[in-house]
Amino acid sequence: MTVKINTKDGQIELTDDVIATIVGGAATEIFGVVGMASKNALKDNFQALLRRENFSKGVVVKTTEEGSIAVDVYTVLSYGTKISEVSKNIQERVRFSLENQLGITADTVNVYIQNIKVVGE
Repeated sequence: MTVKINTKDGQIELTDDVIATIVGGAATEIFGVVGMASKNALKDNFQALLRRENFSKGVVVKTTEEGSIAVDVYTVLSYGTKISEVSKNIQERVRFSLENQLGITADTVNVYIQNIKVVGE
């Protein structure tokens, strides 16, 4: 599905992949996030074969017919970080990035911790 934004010059349509890329880029900037967990292994493995950067990995965007957006972010965190703080930071950064870069507001940003990894010294 797409999000449609009407401007004085015409209409802009944003696909879910564009929104997912912005969300994934914002989430991976947060301290404590090691990576994103795959929700579509076939697509993500194909992207890896092509050696492409895939920021949309681990992001699910749901749009309703009314135009509201819900975002699910599946992450892998670093061992020793405070999970509640990292999750809150992800939510705030995702909301800020969507509003700042695309001009849209997410109704909900759900953060799912799929794994904890010990990062080597």
